[in-house]
Amino acid sequence: MKKYRISRILMFFELIIVFGLVFILRDTQEKSGSLSVAFNSDLNKGLEKEVIQASQTELYREGVYNPLYTFMGELTGYAGDCALCTGYLACPPRTNVIKEGIYYNDKTYGKIRIVASSRNYPCGTILKFDVGKLSDEPIIAIVLDRGVGGNVIDLLTESEEYAIKHVGRVRKLEFEVLREGWSRWEILIIRSHLAKIF
Repeated sequence: MKKYRISRILMFFELIIVFGLVFILRDTQEKSGSLSVAFNSDLNKGLEKEVIQASQTELYREGVYNPLYTFMGELTGYAGDCALCTGYLACPPRTNVIKEGIYYNDKTYGKIRIVASSRNYPCGTILKFDVGKLSDEPIIAIVLDRGVGGNVIDLLTESEEYAIKHVGRVRKLEFEVLREGWSRWEILIIRSHLAKIF
């Protein structure tokens, strides 16, 4: 019993240290020049093209949207309510998409889509791809599920009907890998969060 209490106390202090480091690192990144965005404070004037381009150039210079590498693959669609699906994603934090929806809120990339991939791409990998029939803008998505093979990427959609009618199968699509898997700190946070749940 005494060893159990000591292990729990040590785990509590480890969590405090991890969260402290995360906040320190996040604060340091913000102070050292986080992503700059062009805002229009005067609603009567439009932003000049040069200002917008400078802002986008800064985002790419900081490496957030620069691809690490690209690969050719296929895009398919699926839904959390399919016949063999439980609604829970395979990757931590094992989100229930039937309750929480088809988007994931990433600290770096914001509200992004969820995809399933093979084990070729680690959990937490960020992909960017462009499919005109689905969106005017490129889609940024995170790998949070499994269930497909090779270079097939399966986009989570609202329903199977939507997946069949609108996504179908897009062959020979170029995917950009913006981030490969979770960072070490994100893994620690996810593990500590899962430890509290279970």
